[in-house]
Formats: sequence, structure tokens, C-alpha cells
Amino acid sequence: MPNPIADPLVEGKDTDAQSDLVLLDASPDGVATVTINRAARKNAFNEEVIAALSQVFETLEGADGVRVVFLRGAGGSFSAGADLEWMRDAAERTEHDNRDDAMKMAEMLKRLYDLPALTVALVEGSAFGGGAGLVAACDLAIAMNDARFAFSEVKLGLIAATISPYVVAAIGPRKSRSLFATGRVFDAPFAREIGLVDEVVDGHEGLQAAMERIADEMTACAPQAVAESKRLVEHIVGRHIDHALLEETARRIAVKRVGAEGQEGVRAFLERRKPTWAGG
Repeated sequence: MPNPIADPLVEGKDTDAQSDLVLLDASPDGVATVTINRAARKNAFNEEVIAALSQVFETLEGADGVRVVFLRGAGGSFSAGADLEWMRDAAERTEHDNRDDAMKMAEMLKRLYDLPALTVALVEGSAFGGGAGLVAACDLAIAMNDARFAFSEVKLGLIAATISPYVVAAIGPRKSRSLFATGRVFDAPFAREIGLVDEVVDGHEGLQAAMERIADEMTACAPQAVAESKRLVEHIVGRHIDHALLEETARRIAVKRVGAEGQEGVRAFLERRKPTWAGG
């Protein structure tokens, strides 16, 4: 697909491989918006959508200057999950072929999860199955008050396998067990209660306001520090607080203190000015 991120974020554009299934837009100040553009099918996944998302996330991973990535669906729906035609084809394939197919979904989700910039799901309409998995793989999720969610795989005789690492990390094992096992539909306030969603807003105006607020917040944050903060959480989660961990965390902050961003941030604070990454 074409790469609409222009300088200074990405040099050059790829015009050879084009797709309108996933749209990518970015502003000069580093705000990127990824839109699943399959509104007629409620932005359901198929092999082509997964490939297009994976390519976009790969582009964003290597793009200097991206501060925040918003992920949304076109036409009033986030994503209804797997496309039924795609699932029908999958039922005719071998286990080996289905494993390869599922790995593409798993790799796409990992690309999203590993993006160095803050990732934010903007949820309206339905986020079912893999769509809810996308929400869980983001760092933050904002949902309209009438949004609906479900891990509905069991109703098709399937399991929420590829999305499970992100869902369990977001909402914990007990809620994951109950929601995976029942496949029941739940609303945005409940999604916020269990940790799948961070904020519930009223209507499109509320969603747009949240998007603008978060974009403004991220301009005050040092890009490398954001990326390293995300990696820090992955490094320490589940670890015992022993001397080795104390030494590791001390080393990490020491590196930042003497690094370019740390030096600039402290100087800017003492001089009562904005740091360079905030347009100071």
C-alpha cells in the first residue's frame, strides 16, 4: 500500500504495492491514524486485511518522528472480527495451512504491540473476536458509550488463541476465562471496568476530543523515553524484586540521565522552557 507518511517521518513513498483496505494518515507533528477501511463488512478481518495491517505497522515501526498511533475502523464500526468467507475457506484447508494463516494474524498483532510510539484504539460500534484483540494489543483504548465487545470465538467452535496474550495481559486470567468461555457481548462501561478500555466517551465528539487531547499530551513526552518506558514494563512484569532487578532498573535510569533526551529534558525544566521534542 502507499505510504502517506511524508518527510520528516518517512523518506520516500512506496507506490508499488497499493491497498485501500487499510488507510494510513499522518501529520507533520507525528500523529498517525490507521483506519481499517472495509466498512461494508464492518471491517472484518481476512488475509488481505491482516497483510495490510502488518505492512502498515512495519512502516510505523521504522518511521522516525511518530509520537502516537491511533487505530480505528471506518463506517462506524471498529472490527467485527473474522470475515465469514475467510472462515469458510479456512475450514477447507489443512491444519498446516491454518497454522500458517493464524501465524500471520499473530505476527500482525505483535507488530502492533511492539510499536515504539503510544498506540490508542478508538472504538465505536462493534469490536468482536480479533477486533477486540486489536483493542487489547494497544497501549490505550477509548470507546464510545454505545460500543460493544465480545470474544465470540467459542460460538463458532473456535478459541481466542492468537489474541489471548494481549487480552490476558489487559484484563487478567479470571475475566479472560469467563469471557472466552461464554463469548458473551459486553458494553463499554464493563470493558472499562475490567481494564480492556481506559475511557468511555459520549459520541463522535467525545472520541475526537479524546484523540486531540492524547495527541497534545504526547508532544510533551520524549519519543525515545516513551518507547523505552513500554519496553521497561515488558522487562519487569512478573519478575521478583531482587537485587538483580534493582541493579537493572538503576542502570536503565542512569543511561537515560546521561543520554541526549534526559540531558535536554532536565535542562529545559531548569530553564523553564519546552524541550526540543515539544517544539521548544
